[in-house]
Amino acid sequence: MNPILVEVIRGEVVESFHRGVICVVDKDGKVIYSVGDINQMAFPRSAMKYFQHLPLLVSGAFEKLNLTLEDLAIMCGSHNGEKIHEDLVTKILGNLNLGEVDLQCGAQAPTLKKDLYALIKADKNPTQLHNNCSGKHSGFLAWCKSHNEDTKTYLSASHPLQQEIKKYIAQFYEVAEDELLMAIDGCSAPIYGMSMYKQAIAYKNLISNQQSEEINAACKKIVDAVTTYPELVAGSQRYCTDLMKVTNGRIVGKTGADGVYCLSIPEKNWGIAIKIDDGKMGPQYQVAQELLIKFNLISQQEADKLNPYREFEITNFAGNKVGKSLVVNVAPLN
Repeated sequence: MNPILVEVIRGEVVESFHRGVICVVDKDGKVIYSVGDINQMAFPRSAMKYFQHLPLLVSGAFEKLNLTLEDLAIMCGSHNGEKIHEDLVTKILGNLNLGEVDLQCGAQAPTLKKDLYALIKADKNPTQLHNNCSGKHSGFLAWCKSHNEDTKTYLSASHPLQQEIKKYIAQFYEVAEDELLMAIDGCSAPIYGMSMYKQAIAYKNLISNQQSEEINAACKKIVDAVTTYPELVAGSQRYCTDLMKVTNGRIVGKTGADGVYCLSIPEKNWGIAIKIDDGKMGPQYQVAQELLIKFNLISQQEADKLNPYREFEITNFAGNKVGKSLVVNVAPLN
């Protein structure tokens, strides 16, 4: 059983807790820190998005279609469905002579209550544009248009795009293609499972400059996009956005359902993978922030701005402070 990583305390009683896994690898893929079973299998879910657009970049389709770093950032993102996100995906689709109807990710309510209430007030329903994966799907469709491939079946595992994606997933996660465990993600795209160790390896490979010149250039463009436009990767009140904004891109992070968080540390060529076993979204950000502090990867000033994600008080409906949530069992790196 994996150790407890986050405790929720009410009064003086641990009311609930979250077990999980942490794996940190260096530039050579050596494990330099771990907690729990790093060979535990899991799906990266949206933490795989950075790698799902390598076919678009390496093939030259990105330049052919005159796509921008902003476009790439939202393609790599799990956005809130805010207006800035909706408008950008609409623009990308329009430039491809496509529309919302061509997205196959399904409708999803915006993340923030204010945006959902605005829809309700306007007597509108959430659409596929609000889906946190609509940017990713617009990137998939862009590849299809550039390669004259079918846009109706782009989510089929046998589609040429998904076959290309699988090759890159195998390469970056260092898992043989025939050993990748496939399932269907929340947005209906194929997703692949592997150990938490391999998930850390992928985020090391993203920034280690160990691939071909073309692939290294594609990785650099992905990192440049998400760190230049972090508000498109997630949005308001989101750790991914705030982390990359506060650190000016020195740290690259990406969340994934069910409780996954992965990080690249470019200045050290490290990869980090975190998984909260019960799948709750939120505790993985607490653990990520604790790691960055314990490993001295961010300054005190940066930590102060991000620490609301790390440890926080719990209040009840009357606004009374009744408890707190904090990280445990995370030690400094020796």
